[in-house]
Amino acid sequence: MQLVDTHVHINFQDFQNDLTLVRDRWLANGITKLVHSCVTPDEFEQIQAIADQFPEVSFAVGLHPLDKQLNNSGWQPEIGDRIKELAISDQRVVAIGETGLDFFKSDSKEAQIAAFKSQLRTARALNLPVIIHSREAAIATREVLQSVNQEAPAQPIRGVMHCWAGNPEETQWFIDLGMYISFSGVVTFKNAHDLHESAKIVPSDRLLVETDCPFLAPVPKRGKRNEPAYVLHVAEGVAKLRGEELSSLAAQTTDNAYKLFNL
Repeated sequence: MQLVDTHVHINFQDFQNDLTLVRDRWLANGITKLVHSCVTPDEFEQIQAIADQFPEVSFAVGLHPLDKQLNNSGWQPEIGDRIKELAISDQRVVAIGETGLDFFKSDSKEAQIAAFKSQLRTARALNLPVIIHSREAAIATREVLQSVNQEAPAQPIRGVMHCWAGNPEETQWFIDLGMYISFSGVVTFKNAHDLHESAKIVPSDRLLVETDCPFLAPVPKRGKRNEPAYVLHVAEGVAKLRGEELSSLAAQTTDNAYKLFNL
């Protein structure tokens, strides 16, 4: 059985002392590919170095909506230019992101929307998917995607709603927009009732799993540092909610990840 962890941050300091052991554990659990997300273009060389060390790692480049560059000075178009240049510079770049909107912790809505639109346009120009972060911003995220899609109806944005936590109505919005839906350890939490219902309605060919490590470790590892090996527990949780065999769900989500990210 194989799995793909479609969203990791193993460049974070949490993994500084034992990344080789962490890798041993993800290989032991059948995780054969990882997609490393990017918080800021300043991380690019660090993420490249990890991919040099571990060839199963592909990666993205982008600017997170809560990054200090965005919140301190607003959206700077030169950041967008840099993201595009870096994406072109390495064939292991498989996505733009993570980008998106986060209205839970920030009031820089206009800057976030400008940054999001810029990165969506870059993804379309380079024929890459986007990794979308959306927290307390589902309506605005949908509106931005619809707006950017209207600019080029023949080239709708492709991508994934990562670490998805929306209710079934919101989930259907993004399914209708052609997005993949990726579930993290949150889907294993006992009280995440709306998310449990969302996990049941995603078409099998749009379903992905991730850890978003080092955050949000799934049950039975909740409260610990998350790591790629634990995407197995996410897959187990989603399979149980959907009434599917783990092996079937693993095969389907792996196939989906390969298709979306062209792995």
